Amino acid sequence: MSPIRGSTTGDEKITGTIGIDPNRTILWAQVNEGQPQMSIDSDLRLRPRGIAGNSSVYLGDVGRAALRSLGPADPPVFEELPGYDEQKWIMITQSGDIKMKIISRSYWGFGLISTCFLNRIEITGPLSLRARIIHDIAASLGRNPWESKFSSFFTRHTGATSEEHRVAWEGLIERAREEMNDDIIMLEEKLNSLKGISNGIENIDDILEEARISLDEARLALADHNAPAVERALGRVTSSLIEADPKTEIRSSESLANQGNIDSKREISENSEVDASHLLEDIPLVDLTEEESQDS
Repeated sequence: MSPIRGSTTGDEKITGTIGIDPNRTILWAQVNEGQPQMSIDSDLRLRPRGIAGNSSVYLGDVGRAALRSLGPADPPVFEELPGYDEQKWIMITQSGDIKMKIISRSYWGFGLISTCFLNRIEITGPLSLRARIIHDIAASLGRNPWESKFSSFFTRHTGATSEEHRVAWEGLIERAREEMNDDIIMLEEKLNSLKGISNGIENIDDILEEARISLDEARLALADHNAPAVERALGRVTSSLIEADPKTEIRSSESLANQGNIDSKREISENSEVDASHLLEDIPLVDLTEEESQDS
């Protein structure tokens, strides 16, 4: 974990990075694209572009990935509105126990192009959920977010070295992968314990084989850094094992345990007057294993 050095408030720079920490996460990411273009309504909420009377804002690829990683969440609200530069802003949002704040600033080139910008991402909430969000952001972007266009300017503006940024990001990403792998191991142990036990179910072998196939799919998805696919596969495993042994309660990952709450928030989100659904559309998650092997 890297310490917060020289952190200030107001219009001054807020510097430093925090990876694995009991209370909060602070990470910095290089912006590569300014799109999508969105708008801000009179209540300072993020809205789709093209609404009459709304001011314009460029969310950027990092901001878009961050919002998608939250899933259903409260409508993002702007603490600082963009002015002449529509890519300079401060936005906050919340999803359950997770609170996220994103600051978009230029750090070189006077903000003339999208890659002049970086995003500071601050998240509070349970560490396991923060790790999963950071894992999903990196996977969605398909690149190492901490790798900047101009490292000297990036270091000066963020108050952390390239190595500190890498360690903070990778620590959380690895934490999320370890927890998902633990879920896979736990369910596999339960599956193995049911072998040879009929439980009065004639087709138990078929049910267990389906669970085994889903476990293999979960492992492949984990290798591809596809966390949503891991959770879907583990959900199928859990259902199969409950069917094979209805008397046994099975606890999977934290996100699966909270699936009821997630579904409820999704329903609320769908009924919200804020129509930003295209920000949460399905996007391909990129296999980062090749990129990791090149860095090593």
